[in-house]
Amino acid sequence: MPDEFVNAAGEPTNAVYGFSGFLCSLLEQTGAEFVAVAFDESLSSSYRNEIYPEYKANRDPAPEDLKRQFAWARSVAEALGLQCYSDARYEADDLIGTLAEHWRQRGHPICVVTSDKDLAQLVGEGDHWWDFSRNQKLNATQLTAKFGVTPSQMADFLALTGDSVDNIPGIPGIGPKSASALLGHFGDLDSIYQRLEEVQHLRLRGAKSLQQKLTLHREAAELARKLTVIETAVESALASPELRRSKTNVATLNALFDQLQFGGMLRQRCLNL
Repeated sequence: MPDEFVNAAGEPTNAVYGFSGFLCSLLEQTGAEFVAVAFDESLSSSYRNEIYPEYKANRDPAPEDLKRQFAWARSVAEALGLQCYSDARYEADDLIGTLAEHWRQRGHPICVVTSDKDLAQLVGEGDHWWDFSRNQKLNATQLTAKFGVTPSQMADFLALTGDSVDNIPGIPGIGPKSASALLGHFGDLDSIYQRLEEVQHLRLRGAKSLQQKLTLHREAAELARKLTVIETAVESALASPELRRSKTNVATLNALFDQLQFGGMLRQRCLNL
């Protein structure tokens, strides 16, 4: 949304306006009764930073104006009766992974609303990964076609290729095609290293040098996998895993929208959910 969106105090409100509109669209389209919204508050305090201090070090800290909007965004979600989660040591991905695993074990299919390929690893049989803005809702088979590896291989795929978004180096010289071919043949990272001598015999361009790269950078690949695997047992999320949506708190939502100076159209949409 344009930067010109501000309230009476001159504080930017564009991010929370866009987020509120997204929540309205999601709930209007799905009528979802069970929803979790996960927020990141661990950019520099994640357990992954303990493992690898350079993790996400390429990202600038969020400006104060944006942090204020994050807090408003959570307040809007809670006023709409949605269950919200955050943790100082675990990322939003881990909270989503924990809740997804909790409910999958109880027989419920899950849908992860994201555009992040990292979260594809959470998708099992009957589940979906939904890039809402692009209207791409994909099952496990469709995700395999999209990314070239199965959802269960995604963490190993990212460990091999690296992830520049999160400042994870991976193995230099191994790109998506090579990583996909390796995982297609061996299945997972552990099997690649258990059968490393086979790599040079693969019908793959540069197979011999590929084996050398894997040997030289084994420690980096195994470190990267510790960073790319999503945690599925975060205690703070499991302490309150019930995701049933409660009634909209009309008074709270109106007070928030008055403070943010949001117009009648968005307000009416939210109140009609």
